[in-house]
Amino acid sequence: MTITFITGANKGLGRETARRLIECGHAVLVGARNREQGEEAAAALGARYVPIDVTDDASVAAAAANVAEHEGRIDVLINNAGVHGPVGDPGDLTAADALAVLDVNVIGVVRTTTAFLPLLRRSDDPVILNVSSGMGSLALTHDPGRPESRVIAPLYASSKAALTMLTTQYAKGLKGIRVNAVDPGYTATDLNGHSGHQTVAEGTDAVVALAVEEPGAGTGRFVARHGDIAWS
Repeated sequence: MTITFITGANKGLGRETARRLIECGHAVLVGARNREQGEEAAAALGARYVPIDVTDDASVAAAAANVAEHEGRIDVLINNAGVHGPVGDPGDLTAADALAVLDVNVIGVVRTTTAFLPLLRRSDDPVILNVSSGMGSLALTHDPGRPESRVIAPLYASSKAALTMLTTQYAKGLKGIRVNAVDPGYTATDLNGHSGHQTVAEGTDAVVALAVEEPGAGTGRFVARHGDIAWS
C-alpha cells in the first residue's frame, strides 16, 4: 500500500487531497499543527494524525520519528502547508511579515523534506510533491488574461516563485526521487476567503494525478489541472 504524508491536511486542499487519495487506496498520514483539527480530520477520513508544525525544527523531527516508528517509510510526501500573508500595498510590508510567510512556504518545505528523506528512501518509488501556485510564475502574473496578473500578494507570490525553483533543484539533485510542483489554481479555500472559482475537488486534480502516477513518470515538472506549466 502506498503511504502518503500530507502537511496542512486538516482542511482545504490538504484535507481534500487526503480524502481522494484514501479513495485511491493510499494509507494517508494527516499532518497538521492544530491537534484538535488534525485528529478530527483523520478520524473523519480514516487516516492517522501526525502532529507537525513545519516552522519548528523539533516538531518536524518528532513527526518524522513518529512515522519511522509506526509506518517505517513513506512513498509520497506532499508539502501542502502554506500561508498567504499580506495583500495590497507592498510599501506596508515588514521584515517580520516576510519571515513569517517564507518560514512556512519555503523553509518549512526544506525542513520537512530533509527530515522525511530517510523515510522516502525506503520506498521503491519515492515521490515529493510541492504545492506551489501560478502566482509564482513570471509568465502567468504578467498575462493580463490570467487572474494571477490582477492580484497583489507580494510575499505569497515571491514564496511560491522560490518554491518552484526549489522544486527544480530537488528534482535535479535528489537521484531516484520524483519531485514535482503543483499549481492547484484559484480554488475556494480559507487562504483566499473562499473567493476562488474552483472547488477543492477541482483544485486537487493535479496533485492527486501526480500522487498516483506509475513508477518512472517524469520529474522536475510544474503541473496544473489542465497540464504542464512552463518554468517561467
